[in-house]
Amino acid sequence: MTDTAADVRHALDEAADPERVAVLRRFFKTGPGEYGEGDEFLGVTLPAVRRVVRRFRDLPLDEADALLDDPVHECRLAGVLVLVDRYPRERAEVVRRYLAAVRRGAVDSWDLVDASAEYILGPELREGDRSLVFELAASPSLWERRVAVLTTFDFVKHGDASTTLALAERLLDDREELIAKAVGWMLREVGKRVDRATLLGFLDAHAARMPRTMLSYATEHLDPAVRAGYRAMR
Repeated sequence: MTDTAADVRHALDEAADPERVAVLRRFFKTGPGEYGEGDEFLGVTLPAVRRVVRRFRDLPLDEADALLDDPVHECRLAGVLVLVDRYPRERAEVVRRYLAAVRRGAVDSWDLVDASAEYILGPELREGDRSLVFELAASPSLWERRVAVLTTFDFVKHGDASTTLALAERLLDDREELIAKAVGWMLREVGKRVDRATLLGFLDAHAARMPRTMLSYATEHLDPAVRAGYRAMR
């Protein structure tokens, strides 16, 4: 018998801890006017969601789409994790469905983005045309912009900082805190994984314009005196 999105939802229900719901609502900023306003939770931990997804590795991709359109956060998380798991086996179809989900607003929280972008779009774009990254980075959608930034984590892990730096420069004036955090995080990874001098060169040129959060994330692994010097440039 073919598994369905309803079967996954049932498994998530069984793994849920209702006492976690209030904590998750606060953690994911679900209050009025916050980025996660109105999001719904079952109270399932990320490791438990991953365990459920492993049980449904052959879930039809139409059913993964149904999970991605579910109002419950953990269902959407399960949906993106199904796509990540299937990417090596069905690359083109997974990329198509993932981009469709991103563009219709189904990948709508930082944890959904961070668990998926680098693992689907990263390897897909690493060796070819990366114009999609810049298209997403220019979107009015916070989540599309974060997908763009997190996609470059794959490139950084393979020693290429060029796209990360180009996006960081374009997003210097982005006032969404979740973008500032993502860009600062990726810049930090450039310094740690690719070349410290490359990071320092970027900071020399741009620290004075960088939002405080972005600069803090980008410099947090540097020596205290170096970090203080860049913060004093603001």
